[in-house]
Amino acid sequence: MGIANLISHLFFAHVLGAISLGLTWLMIKRVRILDHPNERSSHSNPTPRSGGIAIVMTFFIGLAVFRLMGDDAALEQDYFWTFAGAAALIAVVSIFDDLADMSFRAKLGAQAFAAIIVMAFGVVVDQLYVPGLGQVQLGVWGYALTFLWIVGLTNAFNFMDGIDGIAAGTALVASVAFAAVTLSQGSSFIYLVSLIVAGSVAGFLFWNWQPAKIFMGDSGSQFLGFVLAVLAVIAGRFDASHTSYLVMPLLFGHFIWDTAYTFFRRLKNGERVTQAHRTHLYQLMTQMGLQHVHVTLVYLVVGVLQGLGAMMLVHLDGALRLVVFLPFIGFQVMLTVIVTRHARAKGLIA
Repeated sequence: MGIANLISHLFFAHVLGAISLGLTWLMIKRVRILDHPNERSSHSNPTPRSGGIAIVMTFFIGLAVFRLMGDDAALEQDYFWTFAGAAALIAVVSIFDDLADMSFRAKLGAQAFAAIIVMAFGVVVDQLYVPGLGQVQLGVWGYALTFLWIVGLTNAFNFMDGIDGIAAGTALVASVAFAAVTLSQGSSFIYLVSLIVAGSVAGFLFWNWQPAKIFMGDSGSQFLGFVLAVLAVIAGRFDASHTSYLVMPLLFGHFIWDTAYTFFRRLKNGERVTQAHRTHLYQLMTQMGLQHVHVTLVYLVVGVLQGLGAMMLVHLDGALRLVVFLPFIGFQVMLTVIVTRHARAKGLIA
């Protein structure tokens, strides 16, 4: 790719950022979908939660321009429309959820249906590296793994959207990193769509940084989690980059760890895991006295380091790719032990 094309793509992403900035401002002023604080909230005043609508609108504006102006960057038509259609379905259901507060079961059903749609068109993890065995063809197990990955990351992103800037900031860091990684591997489609995601989130983040004037709501968090999860599968199987399936799990390693640890800890303690709560690691850190901005910055710094790790990972082979995960797992274990110990001492968790 020439430097002129790269500059034009970055300019396009900045334009989308400006559009997102303006649309989010309109959401603050004109669309009164409010998040009223309760005992599980991290905010004390009613705050608009329509920011996800601005993210979704900006994303589809960018996707439409990309489709109209793109040439060799376009994915095969069936896969493009499957991806766009499933993303639109998640967006519509999530916006309705922000308006009507759907049950967790209903949201999970919609996520499962959207995941099945993309899998029906072949967007499935087909092979994976297993230490000692090398590249293993997954066959039918690929469908189970893909389903778990898409629905899992969609929910993980939703659960991690609990303090100012953490979800939007992480999405921005991860999408920029994924754009850089896939570009280095020869991508055009995934690289550009990742920039579209980055631009869509960047404008919103301006208003979502502490003290947040607006939240993204489920319409933003579920949408972003789903889009990034599906992009990871497309990048590995259909994109010109054939980017390792391990890249996106590394970029969201801290989100996945926090969600999984909290889920199993609550399950072990006999709690209702589908009930809203304030005991994720990042939430415990704020309840222990850290400011939102400091906790968010910790997660963003880890996200940047994971992005650098992803740039290393794609240039390694076999088991060496798994080694890249080790320092991040070590950090998460240390952080988990420290936060859990202090949270139990304060009576915040059992």
